[in-house]
Amino acid sequence: MVHLVYCDNAGKKGEKVLDKILDGKKTMVVRGAAGRKIPHSRVFVGERLYFMEKGTSLITATAIVKNVQNYVKLGDSEISKILEDNQEKLSLSDKQKVRWHKKCLCLVEFENIEKINPLNFEHQGNMDDWIIIEKIENVLVGTSIPYNYDKSKF
Repeated sequence: MVHLVYCDNAGKKGEKVLDKILDGKKTMVVRGAAGRKIPHSRVFVGERLYFMEKGTSLITATAIVKNVQNYVKLGDSEISKILEDNQEKLSLSDKQKVRWHKKCLCLVEFENIEKINPLNFEHQGNMDDWIIIEKIENVLVGTSIPYNYDKSKF
């Protein structure tokens, strides 16, 4: 499987996730929710990540998954400790620390980040901020297929 990861790149300089990834300051992304949600337990070492900025239609970078940490039913102190223990890789702003203070967390560390020639993403109305697909061509203009949520069910 491959993964399309939307990155917040709006707002203050500290929130520019994709810029931090490309600069090598951020080598891990986090997703969290009150309960298990994609990509929790659905991303594995060796799989390919593709990155794009929210609000654009261009996929501009790729990397390989190096490590994954999945957590459920965390207490407040456990959440804070996990985020703090991984802060050097996550490079979270204070606002992002609040946003990702969730009981279920999925931390995805990556390596071999590289810029790619931009790929034109074909957005479909019902997509989340992390998409799991068989191949990237399935979401590109000219080769996309209707997004199927079967891979996103627990």
